[in-house]
Amino acid sequence: MAVFLVLVIPFWFLPGARTIIAPLKLYVIGWHELCHMLAAMLSGGKVTSVTIDPMLGGCTRVDGGKPAIILSAGYFGSTILGGLYVLAAWHTIGAKIASFFTVVGILCPLYKVRDKLTFLLAAFWLALLVGFWFIDHASPLRWYALFLGIMHVFFALCKDYTDATHSPPLNFACFVGSGDFTDDRLFKKTNDSDCTQYALLFPKTQPHHWAVGWILFEVSVFVAFTFIGLAVFKMPTSQMNLEAAAFLPT
Repeated sequence: MAVFLVLVIPFWFLPGARTIIAPLKLYVIGWHELCHMLAAMLSGGKVTSVTIDPMLGGCTRVDGGKPAIILSAGYFGSTILGGLYVLAAWHTIGAKIASFFTVVGILCPLYKVRDKLTFLLAAFWLALLVGFWFIDHASPLRWYALFLGIMHVFFALCKDYTDATHSPPLNFACFVGSGDFTDDRLFKKTNDSDCTQYALLFPKTQPHHWAVGWILFEVSVFVAFTFIGLAVFKMPTSQMNLEAAAFLPT
């Protein structure tokens, strides 16, 4: 698990590596923006446009609604889904169930994709997912779920804020979880992070204040789901394999 924590951050930034995981980033960003959209509609707002890009991040523009609720929904939804993936990684059956959601998550954002490379990479990640079903009672799916879970949970850490370029507070540039905190500073994204939007909404605060708060929340959720998984799914590998073999056997 510690190895995956160390790998996710450089994979997000390193040239070549960040391209290879582009389909997974689209899934992570797409889910984050969907959470903003749902919060906007449920709070009486209207979504005017949505963009999703594995390199530029995501942006959801909203008229009306409750700004604080809409902004919080992105980080909260991303972190909770990531925690569920981490929990699923503790048991092969959980990882099997999570894999169906992963397929949907990878496929859905592709309708906005125009380059062939991303389609090919998406096919690679989907083929890898299917292949893992047929290896050692599908146990490699646990590592796939863990990797995705960490990407969802810790995306605010990777995407630093930039100078605010969007009008406050009904015009949101929305990113995902912990990837929101260093990516902007390293790559100067055209879209602001959610932390920047919080600072626009509450002028007496700074983006890094919000980033620290959300990162602490993400760490807390990650630790909580890890301990839940350890408590609920603590069993010998042989028993887990027997249970996994009886659930959608391959």
